Amino acid sequence: MEALEEVLRRDGTPEVFNTDQGAQYTSDAFTAVLKTQGVKISMDGKGRWVDNVFVERLWWSVKYEDIYLRAYETPVALRDGLTHYFQFYNRAHRHQALNRQTSDTVYFADPESEQSA
Repeated sequence: MEALEEVLRRDGTPEVFNTDQGAQYTSDAFTAVLKTQGVKISMDGKGRWVDNVFVERLWWSVKYEDIYLRAYETPVALRDGLTHYFQFYNRAHRHQALNRQTSDTVYFADPESEQSA
């Protein structure tokens, strides 16, 4: 609950909040926070493993390409290491699924310049 409230305070209120149907997300306390903020609640269907496939793949990469190799000893070291890893992952790592481009190149592409090319 603290994490949810902190995110809403820090990052603002989203239009939609999507989760799986875990007990922590379906609790009255959790959904009440979202409802009082006017957030629409969306939940994946039971057994919808495919909804998490991209996040699961990302966390596999994070664990095997960074966390397990470095064995961070403190939460501060972990946070700093993950900050560095995600900067690399988004800015420098070329992804096969993105035609060997970086995530940032694809995400921040100027649609106007692509149409005129």
